[in-house]
Amino acid sequence: MRKKLNITEGIFPMPVLMVATYNEDGGINVMNAAWGTMQERGRVALNLTETHKTVKNIKARGAFTVSIADAAHVIEADYFGVESGNRTADKFENSGLTASTAELVDAPVINEFPLCLECEFIEYQNNEYGCGVIGKVVNVTADERVMVGDKIDMDLVNAIAFDPYTHGYYKVGERVGEAFKDGLQLKK
Repeated sequence: MRKKLNITEGIFPMPVLMVATYNEDGGINVMNAAWGTMQERGRVALNLTETHKTVKNIKARGAFTVSIADAAHVIEADYFGVESGNRTADKFENSGLTASTAELVDAPVINEFPLCLECEFIEYQNNEYGCGVIGKVVNVTADERVMVGDKIDMDLVNAIAFDPYTHGYYKVGERVGEAFKDGLQLKK
């Protein structure tokens, strides 16, 4: 038997994405965005309202980075979601994290987060079906500590996911299958 639940704002698991930009003064701004995904290969879609400091920065600079939050930095990741760059100018400094300049776009890379997508701003969409930032991924970098040879080991990334039903963070766990392979067992 199934039980009826209230409609909530998402599907579990939702990624915990750290969206980073430069402010108008060159300072760093980071926000926690659970409503984001790949729109297609090489395109990121982030469901963000124009009231976010991050969106204003993306429009002004034409670039942003998206990092995957990890279990080791859950406190900092959550802080980037509970504090607004519109209210706190030194939000990034308060986190204790460090940043470097992205290789190909005018945006910061948060050094402590293991995986980062560098994105060029394409457009902001706002219509009856939602709103958001669309970006073109122009570079992807990973910290060497999460690499095995020339491939990312997701077990080492220790990515976290957001649970919109209980407002919890969960560590993404072990690999349980092979995509585009395991299902072939049922193919006739």
